[in-house]
Amino acid sequence: MTYKETLNWLFNQLPMFQNVGASAYKKDLTNTLLLVEHLKHPEKNFKTIHVAGTNGKGSTSSMIASVFMEAGYKVGLYTSPHLKDFRERITINGKKISKNYVHQFVLNHKSFFENTQLSFFEMTVGLAFEYFSDKKVDIAIIEVGMGGRLDSTNIITPLVSVITNIGKDHTQFLGDTLEKIAFEKAGIIKSNIPVIIGEYTSETKPVFLEIAKQNHSNIHFAQDEIHPDYVCGLLGDYQKKNKKTVIETFRNLNSDFIITEENIKNGILNVVKNTNLQGRWQILQKNPKAICDTAHNAHGLQIVMNQLKKEKFNHLHIVLGVVNDKDLDSILPLFPKNAIYYFCKPKVQRGLDAKILQEKAKVYHLIGNTYNSVSIAYKKAKANSNSEDLIYIGGSTFVVAEII
Repeated sequence: MTYKETLNWLFNQLPMFQNVGASAYKKDLTNTLLLVEHLKHPEKNFKTIHVAGTNGKGSTSSMIASVFMEAGYKVGLYTSPHLKDFRERITINGKKISKNYVHQFVLNHKSFFENTQLSFFEMTVGLAFEYFSDKKVDIAIIEVGMGGRLDSTNIITPLVSVITNIGKDHTQFLGDTLEKIAFEKAGIIKSNIPVIIGEYTSETKPVFLEIAKQNHSNIHFAQDEIHPDYVCGLLGDYQKKNKKTVIETFRNLNSDFIITEENIKNGILNVVKNTNLQGRWQILQKNPKAICDTAHNAHGLQIVMNQLKKEKFNHLHIVLGVVNDKDLDSILPLFPKNAIYYFCKPKVQRGLDAKILQEKAKVYHLIGNTYNSVSIAYKKAKANSNSEDLIYIGGSTFVVAEII
């Protein structure tokens, strides 16, 4: 098999949540445990930090990795989903895993994967663990895929567990209340391992306190602390809270790693340069200014829409696409009515038909035309804009992926 054939097999072997949603979700860790036993437990050969949360996981994980890199360490970073290239998910010091390594990993273990009927996510987690072990990283920052308690990454014993925040997303899997979702995310809290909570609410704080108590884990709430407001290479307003979470993580990292205040400051500043993270309030062009952001649920979009209000423009153009399991009644009211909309469907199986999105948007007085693709919608938005206008592209990670 070529690398491309290997990747196609990896994507198509079994349903992947990124493409098909509910049918790809597995509700236990049995297969992951079988996989790491088969691989001879590579996850035990390096130190880790585990990051969960509804929003901000990718940004927080990348900032933490960047700080370690500034301190001179060899740093693995595992995140999901990817935007353009599968290999974005697994990096060391900002460099993507090689095509050859991915190819060989699948070839070496393909029969086991097929016999065990592993999911895409389980195989990818195994790939990351083996890669970080083989390359002898000093530390790996591991982002949870979804939830926490039953996520495939939740077999590690990290130096510290981090939970960024709790919002309503993936409710069909994680529960329909903040308390239920907090319980699932809090599943990454381990015995005697400190846990950092980025943001809490009156509903979620008792859940975190109880599970931390059960695990004899010291718990720290970043939002209650006063930390320096270091300049961040990521521009979104929501990064202010993520920065506090990152700083609080290093304040409570009890290990042999030597991390200075200068490392923290520079790691936050140089996060994009060090990790190549994209899609977070990313400015694509000027005159007219075009901004894209991967925020896709009410918790994240509310912050992004508030930031959009601070921008100066004559006319606002919004390229909008979503997936078909999105709770439109929770997100569409957040979008401004005084904008011209360009409705489109992202190129994934889960993409919601643009016509359906357009009709639903009309209920909330969001008016615009439909387009056959994200790229066509964006092209039309640019053609309709003058230099004093603003274009925003978002609604889904997949929409952003198609235009960056």
